[in-house]
Amino acid sequence: MQENKHEAKSLSELYQHLGFPVDLIHTLEGFTIHNLKDTRFELPYNSPSFRPDYFSFLFVKDGSGRYTIDGVGFNVEPHSIYFTNPSNYRTFSWTKVEDIYLITFDETFLKKFVSTEVFEEFPFLLTETISPKVLNIDFFEVVDKLFQDIHNEFLKQSTDQHKITGHLLAVLLYRIKEYFWKDYNPIYEGNRSSQIVKLFKQMLEKHYRDLSAGKVETIFRVQDYADGQHLNPNYLSNVIKHKTGKPIATWIADKTIAEAKSLLQSAGTSIKEITYKLGFSEVAHFSNYFKKNTGTSPAQYRKEHLQS
Repeated sequence: MQENKHEAKSLSELYQHLGFPVDLIHTLEGFTIHNLKDTRFELPYNSPSFRPDYFSFLFVKDGSGRYTIDGVGFNVEPHSIYFTNPSNYRTFSWTKVEDIYLITFDETFLKKFVSTEVFEEFPFLLTETISPKVLNIDFFEVVDKLFQDIHNEFLKQSTDQHKITGHLLAVLLYRIKEYFWKDYNPIYEGNRSSQIVKLFKQMLEKHYRDLSAGKVETIFRVQDYADGQHLNPNYLSNVIKHKTGKPIATWIADKTIAEAKSLLQSAGTSIKEITYKLGFSEVAHFSNYFKKNTGTSPAQYRKEHLQS
């Protein structure tokens, strides 16, 4: 199945790749909702491996199947909710599809129509691998009504459709947060998100060793660190921020300054050499960057350090 790996920017793109009908998928403003029974799966169905670029909630009223992420498989049962985020490759299979709602949305939709601080308000959206949650009957009825309201509003295609849909989605997220993740804090989560942070730190250390040794000449951007883990850069940034409390740009800046200070403490390496070692193209650029982050120039820092 490895040869069939696919990266999907939207649900419509994924369905096109899998040969499913896309007429029921309206990817407007990065949001979709539909019932999987309308997809007309030939059961039993087993998907090839794919990686989505969107979040999704699967609300299973009546159906059964299985999801696998990072080699971890989960059975999907009636009266359950399954959540995935834009991250790693996964597969899914279905043995029964009677009444299963699928909602997908991207980060742009969340921040535009739910909240600009959506990951502060709903940190569980950054969890990596979550087993399906089986609902009690009372909560099932509450969530069922919300899914129906969202679906009906989505089909209206009114002027304020996305605003109303966004508000209803926010209500759904609050209900799910209250029911499953009331005290959830990603900083204490020990799953795949922790591995993402660990690998990022390892890449950061190795990259600056390579810069110092002259093996590479350019400072990595967020995109480079994301590519190193096959992740969406926005997703990587959000995981790093919520797991460590510090933005990824700050991690990179802090590491750059730490390396610069270390090199400046040796009189044997000129500021021009340090500039190139750290991937800057001009001394003026390096000096401005250093002063912006430390409040002093590289030359002044070196002078004060050597004097002390």
